[in-house]
Amino acid sequence: MKRKQYGVTFYNPSKTYNGYTLFSPLGCKDTWLIDMQGRIVHHWPLPNLPGTYGKLLPNGHLIYACRSDPDKREKAGAPKLSGFGGLLREVDWDNNLIWEYEDHFMHHDFCRMENGNTMVLKYVEVPPEIVAKLKGGIPETEDNGKIWCDSINEITPEGKVVWEWFSYEHLDSVKDSICPLCTRKEWTHGNTCFVLPDGDILTCFRQINTVCIIDKKTGDIKWKWGSGLGELAHGHDAQLLPNGNILIFDNGFHRAGVEVASSMVIELNPNTKKIEWEYRGDPVSDFFSAACSGAQRLPNGNTLICSSMEARIFEITRKGEIVWEYINPFFGEIEFGRVNWVFRAYRYGPEYEGLEGKELSPEKFDSWNRIYS
Repeated sequence: MKRKQYGVTFYNPSKTYNGYTLFSPLGCKDTWLIDMQGRIVHHWPLPNLPGTYGKLLPNGHLIYACRSDPDKREKAGAPKLSGFGGLLREVDWDNNLIWEYEDHFMHHDFCRMENGNTMVLKYVEVPPEIVAKLKGGIPETEDNGKIWCDSINEITPEGKVVWEWFSYEHLDSVKDSICPLCTRKEWTHGNTCFVLPDGDILTCFRQINTVCIIDKKTGDIKWKWGSGLGELAHGHDAQLLPNGNILIFDNGFHRAGVEVASSMVIELNPNTKKIEWEYRGDPVSDFFSAACSGAQRLPNGNTLICSSMEARIFEITRKGEIVWEYINPFFGEIEFGRVNWVFRAYRYGPEYEGLEGKELSPEKFDSWNRIYS
């Protein structure tokens, strides 16, 4: 079957979770909401390039991470590492600014909490005495002698930090070693900040191939999986499912013992630490993104996957059948060149409360849809 190069390339409406898909191309100052035909139904123009992604809140507002001013970032001493943002913004449906928080060390992920606060990831420098003991990574590849890791901050709507956690205080500099094929600029490279119903935090550290749960009250790591044992190859976007399992995008980068690099999406039982479900490409080479990416379990049991470096968003059934596929047609310039990469994407059903009463009209964007859908 011949497929289109961009836009919706395949759609089986009888097997999909039909709704609207939100995404922010990394090279464009835009967030788009499209229908199942790939037609634009809403658009938020942003002031800066996205740092990572945006998400639609239950009140219909868009919260998104974008890049702060590069001169200010440099002046603050923030590292030049991937996934950087520095600016969180919340806007209403009409793109009016509701809330903004700036910290030039923020990166990768955030989570709006039920109490109205926001949990964020930040780069923080590893103390020199720990750097001297830290194992792994390519020798002599530090960031001008520095190694960065992660802190997690809970901030109020007024911008006050009310809880803070430092990864270097709770990880082992020998056992939690850096992947030997990665530089020593970063120890952890956190990319997930998922607040669990009990208040604990689920996170994922790419450089040490570890997913873990942090006890919010004590700061201790109460559960850990991966950690150099070969189960995970630089994963992203760990999240708790309603059944209690954890969904993870396993990038497959630097996976040992394989001839062809490929990604997976896995569903892990945290109690048994057994993989209960997984998706791979067929052939496996058809699905691979070395960086970024994420997955969302949909209400009908399907899974929406965002394969970032393929600029590909697609929906699969539990049996792995592809029932919808979209290739991002929007390109732009970032530090890696001209790309159409998408960090993450989210599907919202027509019943989602954040869409209640909203105008979702492809006719409003008819001129763009003639080009891009």
